[in-house]
Amino acid sequence: MVDVAASSFDLGSPEATASSERSQLDTLLSSIRACRACAREFSHEPRPVIQVTSETRLLICGQAPGRRAHESGLPFDDPSGDRLREWLGLDRDTFYADSRIGVVPMAFCVPGTNPKGGDYPPPPRCSAFWRRSLLACLPRVELTLMVGSCAQQWALQHTSGRSMTATVAAWRDYGPAVIPLPHPSWRSTVWLRRNPWFENELVPHLHTRVAAMLGNAATPL
Repeated sequence: MVDVAASSFDLGSPEATASSERSQLDTLLSSIRACRACAREFSHEPRPVIQVTSETRLLICGQAPGRRAHESGLPFDDPSGDRLREWLGLDRDTFYADSRIGVVPMAFCVPGTNPKGGDYPPPPRCSAFWRRSLLACLPRVELTLMVGSCAQQWALQHTSGRSMTATVAAWRDYGPAVIPLPHPSWRSTVWLRRNPWFENELVPHLHTRVAAMLGNAATPL
């Protein structure tokens, strides 16, 4: 007797492959969201913040969630996110609703505030635990944005000893699949004024790339 259901779902078919990819990613995301490896080092309850699906094509890799992202569970849920979305040519609704857009920071939990100002850097153990396994579950990524020095130093060659400004200025050197960006926080306002080439050259290129990738979801310049 032939099992009709089994025969109609070839294990080697694209549908079966996609189902397997989703299952692997969902299992990994469940483990990430349950992670409490840094709990003893935090003065707050860990809350991993991550936005990714097996359909992700545009991957944004920042530093770590801020306090507002920690509270809402949404990455870049603050003024720095507003600026980032301007650089991408995306509105807020699309940024969070489009399954082709993923956010995978270097550390998934807010690391806490340094009394001397700003947030602590992302704990390196987070990337050591999860990052390579997670990236391996995202086969459809076409463009990765490395936002800020921490992400750039982890992922890009030839950044050792190079400033963030020099890395971003050399964005054409990293090929079509990767673009380094400054962090879009308020602290970048002065940097943007001192480096007008970023908004005159790189941002229009980014608008065009994102618009081509996402279609009507993005607005080219």
